[in-house]
Amino acid sequence: MSVPHRLYGRRSELEAVAALSDRLRSGHGGALLFAAEPGLGRTALLRRAALGFTAGPVLHTGAVPAESALPYSGVHALLCAAGDVPGAPSAGILPAGLEPGGLLELLSGLAAGRPLLVCVDDAHLWDAPSRAALGFAARRPDALRSVGLLLSAAAHRAQDPDFAGLPAVRLGPLTERAAGDLLDELAGEGTDPAVREALLHEAEGNPALLKVLAGRLSPAQLSGHAPLPRPLADADALSRTVGGRLAALPPDTAFVLLLAAAAEEQAPGAAGADANLVLRAARSAGIGPAALDAPEAAGVARCDGDLIRFVNPLLRRAVHAGASAARRRAAHRLLAGALGGDGHRLPRLLHHALAADGPDPRLAGDLAAAAAAPDPWVPALQRSLALARAAELTTADDSARTARTTAAAEHARLAGCPHRARELLAAAPEGAAHDAVRGRAELVRGALAMGDGPAGDAYGALLVAAGLLSPYDPHHALAARLGAMEAAWVAGDAAACVAALGGADPALGGADPVPAGPAPRTAPAGTAPYAAGQGACPHAPTARPPSAAPGGSGTYDDYRAGMLAALQARPEQARGPLRRVLERAVHDDDPQRLLRAGAAALVVGDITAACRLHTRGLAVGRARGLVALVPRLLEHLAYAELRAGRHARAGAHAREGLRAAHRAGQRNAAAHQHAILALVASVESDAGAVAGHVAAALAIAGPHGLAQAATLAEWASGRADLGRGRPVEAAARLGPLVRAGPRRGHFAVRMLAVPCFVEAAALAGHPDDARGAVEEFAAWAAHGGDPQAPALLARCRALLADPGEADALYARALAGHELADGDFEWARTRLLYGKWLRRRRRPGEARVRLRDALVAFERSGARTWVDQARAELRATGDVAGGEPVGALSCLTPQQLRIAHCVAEGATNREVARRLSVSPRTVDHHLRNVFAQLGVRSRVELCRLVDRAGAP
Repeated sequence: MSVPHRLYGRRSELEAVAALSDRLRSGHGGALLFAAEPGLGRTALLRRAALGFTAGPVLHTGAVPAESALPYSGVHALLCAAGDVPGAPSAGILPAGLEPGGLLELLSGLAAGRPLLVCVDDAHLWDAPSRAALGFAARRPDALRSVGLLLSAAAHRAQDPDFAGLPAVRLGPLTERAAGDLLDELAGEGTDPAVREALLHEAEGNPALLKVLAGRLSPAQLSGHAPLPRPLADADALSRTVGGRLAALPPDTAFVLLLAAAAEEQAPGAAGADANLVLRAARSAGIGPAALDAPEAAGVARCDGDLIRFVNPLLRRAVHAGASAARRRAAHRLLAGALGGDGHRLPRLLHHALAADGPDPRLAGDLAAAAAAPDPWVPALQRSLALARAAELTTADDSARTARTTAAAEHARLAGCPHRARELLAAAPEGAAHDAVRGRAELVRGALAMGDGPAGDAYGALLVAAGLLSPYDPHHALAARLGAMEAAWVAGDAAACVAALGGADPALGGADPVPAGPAPRTAPAGTAPYAAGQGACPHAPTARPPSAAPGGSGTYDDYRAGMLAALQARPEQARGPLRRVLERAVHDDDPQRLLRAGAAALVVGDITAACRLHTRGLAVGRARGLVALVPRLLEHLAYAELRAGRHARAGAHAREGLRAAHRAGQRNAAAHQHAILALVASVESDAGAVAGHVAAALAIAGPHGLAQAATLAEWASGRADLGRGRPVEAAARLGPLVRAGPRRGHFAVRMLAVPCFVEAAALAGHPDDARGAVEEFAAWAAHGGDPQAPALLARCRALLADPGEADALYARALAGHELADGDFEWARTRLLYGKWLRRRRRPGEARVRLRDALVAFERSGARTWVDQARAELRATGDVAGGEPVGALSCLTPQQLRIAHCVAEGATNREVARRLSVSPRTVDHHLRNVFAQLGVRSRVELCRLVDRAGAP
């Protein structure tokens, strides 16, 4: 295994070091303090700074051992490090006492007018007199002149009086990408993806812990051919990384911290441990509140109001893992005794269960029953913890053990902990499990793959789940089929969607329709995974029986029937059932049903209802801590707002959804959010953002088969080309999405891209290429699936029509826009109409349309579209369109447009197609441009246009 020689994810910190180095070269000294928790790389950062400084000598020293920390021993060590510096004083001449400014004078003398970098690692461990002298020097940058002080200290010591007021940079955990790059260097890029993901999850962005964990694994374990140790981050690994502060704590303090760690780990979602609970438990053990003073001083934990907070999660994990099993059981027993009242039944039973040292079927049953309590506000992760412990206490030959482990995995998934859910599924023995139990496990696997995995894998697992569950649990069999339909939907496979909802599935040799009326068969006693006392969760998205849902089973039946009719191109038959789904959702409080109701609203074209339903589902999902649903709700909400033309709102929700997707470990949802953000950026005319989001979306969509995200991303690229005046490129990119063929776009999205393709084809001089797409768009628009479709259809036909028909078609398009929201499309129609009017030599009418378009584009933040509208206004002779400045002010509006097109790299023929003129006209204008500007080549013209700025 290689030793890392690069720093990952520390760009801003290295830039701060570079800035200090630049100041030193110019004769201006200064100081910088890096503060970080253990293992985050402050030592590596100083080592890198010392190795990279070439402008002069470097003094680099670390902490002085505590047993050697005599007065001024820190300064003494620094002078020892200066032995190789020419003219440096001997360490032996250090005076017995040192005035506050003495170190400053010594460093200035060492510099002797040259740049000198002084790196002091773990400065907080220096003896007090040396720290005082170091702080005195660091706070006087003017006196330092050519000396730079680069210090590091523990995060909890950064505000000590010796360091107060220094410019400080706090190091946080590495991002997932940076940690992944470090892991690739540590273990090699051949690491199994599942092992890689587990290592990154366990390390929590701590590079030192990541190095320890990777170093413990054999090549067979790294490649996935041998099982990983459990736990992956054990007490030894955690202690080696962050345990230094814990070793010197008094025994009573260490036990109080163990109580706090145990309390917090069993109260998921809390920002700390309940201080009153911990102190009550500590008093039962004869320990007073004064025991909390030491960890606060050591920077391990602190009292913050009613909570005890560890300064970072790794310290909490180290405290819990480092205690013996007997001490952990004692801590849980005390916490259970300190909890009283019915409101604490589940956590009390959970602590009792964690205090048990062997199987206890009765306690396991009580704990599973408490986890099944019909309280929607019990955190999903707490239910998962309780069910997992109940499974551990269940006798080994009891089939309920597997059922409870599977239920724990499902709740972990809902809580946004996919790693824990996968570990639980892997730990569940399936050899003798009943079909009903195996079906629920496949349901969880399919849902996990929907969040982060190939859509085809999710589809297969969910259909297997439906087949296994159908005889015993029709409700969850239907949930599995609906999930399989959603997996096929994102993959762009309409036939598979139909098969999932009740058609034959070739992979399974035929599948029966979803059971609707007959009573289900009953699983043998003890095997039904979510039977009473085994972990039912009424608030889970798929766990409430249909009869208990608002509207009964009719909601599910109507959703299935409506989506099936829509997928089979029977819109009239789809509209009634889906409308009934919307009516029942008015008073619903289940976020999963609200999500599907919002999808139904999009299918029937009720964008307002879609936004309303997804907004309410989002609020409920957040309130109940259903972390796994929040990214999908934000994705659907952002998409609905895009359909409504509210791009700024869509962007805000998509950015929030992207963060939520990363927190929940859902890369598939992240791909969709990137695609939506690319569409938003294509309106806002941010070419760099479009390219970045498109690349991020396709990087996930390709391997995972997410055709919907890929189509949205390609559409965004084409629309960005169109906004930048590149219709040829836009037509080439959009054509395969909207035309028939093997590379066509997603069946539910491709029609939305047709208006962009028609505009690009018409402006590129190939209108005949778009006529077939317009006729298909007309048939789709007639179904009423999009409120803007009638106006966009009229605009498409106007672009392809003869001059005698286009005027009336543009007027029809403008009238249609008055009946639907969306400033951006309204402005695009006015822009195109204004262009058409100008070319028909009707400048007065054109100016009216173009001014309206300009204002609307400005309101939408569509910068390049604003430029197009201004250029067209100038071409009509309207000075309100904005005048060119500088050297370009001598050009006519048409010459200015040609100059900008040429500067972008367009040939004369491409410019002619863009401006709807002949190549000969372009050549004539371009010669005049060269003459007036005094340039002799296209390269010189490009430089001049760049200096003058955008039009």
